[in-house]
Amino acid sequence: MRLVVGLGNPGKKYAGNRHNVGFLVADALREADALPDWREKFSGVWTKGDAYALLKPLTFMNLSGESVQPCAAFLKVAPAEIVVVHDELDLPWRDVRVKLGGGHAGHNGLRSIIGRLGTPDFVRVRVGVGRPPPGWRGDVADFVLQDFDAMERAELGGVVDEAVGAVKRVLAEGPQAAMNVVNARGKKPC
Repeated sequence: MRLVVGLGNPGKKYAGNRHNVGFLVADALREADALPDWREKFSGVWTKGDAYALLKPLTFMNLSGESVQPCAAFLKVAPAEIVVVHDELDLPWRDVRVKLGGGHAGHNGLRSIIGRLGTPDFVRVRVGVGRPPPGWRGDVADFVLQDFDAMERAELGGVVDEAVGAVKRVLAEGPQAAMNVVNARGKKPC
């Protein structure tokens, strides 16, 4: 059994935010694999298939670990068997990468998960949202809590599909094999 976690913030106010791309991927993965409807548990919503469980923490991003850790404990899933899908400022828009372990790089959802699990040794599927554009007024949090712009919305379906494919590759082949394929694709052409 594996645990796939899509990170985001609950509520309609945040539904179209860059920070919620993990929720979008989780929803697409549930639909693609025809998993049962979401059920409330672990301070989130979750569903379970034969090979993996899927979780969307509803604790708000900064407290994601308060949902992930109890779910992992219930399922008896080790940190190395957890796949977290999240937005990534340090990747250009549309880039999807797989990473095993590492720090939180300022991402408060990852910081919370690492704190609650006691280790950073879980798989991440990082979905590039890019950095704020030149002349951006506000901090980085304002940028990730802003909705995708019109151009990004037009491309979002393809980005979500690619992230779903990356998660499926991790589940089927393991993180190293997934990194070798997904990360070798390189930066998307503009």
